[in-house]
Amino acid sequence: MSGRFVVVEGIDGAGKTTVAARLASALGARLTHEPGATPVGARLRALVVDQGLGPLHPITEALVLAADRAEHVARLVRPWLEAGEWVVSDRYAASTLAYQGAGRGLDERALGALVEFATGGLMADLNVLLDLPVSLARARREASGRAPDRLEAEEPAMIERVAAAYRRLAAAEPSRWVVVDASAPLDHVVEVVLGAVFERLGRPAHGDESFEPSMPKRATRRPAGDRP
Repeated sequence: MSGRFVVVEGIDGAGKTTVAARLASALGARLTHEPGATPVGARLRALVVDQGLGPLHPITEALVLAADRAEHVARLVRPWLEAGEWVVSDRYAASTLAYQGAGRGLDERALGALVEFATGGLMADLNVLLDLPVSLARARREASGRAPDRLEAEEPAMIERVAAAYRRLAAAEPSRWVVVDASAPLDHVVEVVLGAVFERLGRPAHGDESFEPSMPKRATRRPAGDRP
């Protein structure tokens, strides 16, 4: 496949949706998200986030999200990449290992096999982790005034586990991850992310050629848990 696949990951409130949208615009890329990007996925997402349904069993939750991802890859992501397009997704495979693995306590090897099956082995060329303290992410969500869905309303202790898992995943595969301080102003975060994409993957043929990162290339940081 001649396209490139960039994924923006992080806990809720880190700014993934906004950063992914601006990144896709600058790259001239297709913008998508998980869960719920396809018609089937939208129905599956409703099962996961609806607080009125009560808690799902963790394995049920993982399987529903895997079904959403299988549809997402088959109907959107893989065809776009095979057509030579760049794709930016708000969440992808790592979210399962972070949320259902570390967050829910499911076996990460089993989840890894489930992700492999659902995606057909399709991996992101670059994962961007927007790293943000859980307390600040919660404050941002509360300030927005938007009612949280079932996943967003989880206790801080679970979200701390999720955040720590993301950092471990990034530290384990530094060639596939870049970690960005999401507490910085939004424009700065976007500029750092774009600079990292250009450094790692080059520039797409139909991107914004006027953009030139103004900060040092390595204006990213290691995950908080890994700093000395």
